[in-house]
Amino acid sequence: MSRDRVALFPASFDPMTNGHLDIIHRSLHVFDRLIVGLAHNVAKSGTFTVEERLDMLGAVLGDNDRIEITAFEGLLVDFCRRSGASTVIRGLRAMSDYEYEFEMALMNKHLNPEVETVFMMASQEYLYVSSSRLKELVRFGGKVSDFVPPLVEKRLREKLQPNG
Repeated sequence: MSRDRVALFPASFDPMTNGHLDIIHRSLHVFDRLIVGLAHNVAKSGTFTVEERLDMLGAVLGDNDRIEITAFEGLLVDFCRRSGASTVIRGLRAMSDYEYEFEMALMNKHLNPEVETVFMMASQEYLYVSSSRLKELVRFGGKVSDFVPPLVEKRLREKLQPNG
């Protein structure tokens, strides 16, 4: 009897980008099920509320029975244990991402040796996309349609250009 390979892709998704979606879809080629985990940091206020981010993720990802969308607080390895995920997916854009993620993966491995971390390189067209850059572009009226789904662009403009 084979076990489903369940992975967790945690991120703040503030906002969700096409780079996130790329990692999500590519992960489904490797894993049977994917938990898209919205990491909720209570010490940090985002552009969008947790509920708004969950709503956008659900709207964009649709009803895929291989994807579960949920929010979580606390330690990543504790959430992995509760959710049944044995692998954490982390997207990398640059060496600076790798250094940070490598340290986190080592700490997570120390906290829970059963959890593996898989690094996926961002696709070339998303290497330089970050949420802070996207928000800055929107604030100044720049075009972000190449980097986020239409719904996310609409919500970003509503949130960051209320009179625009």
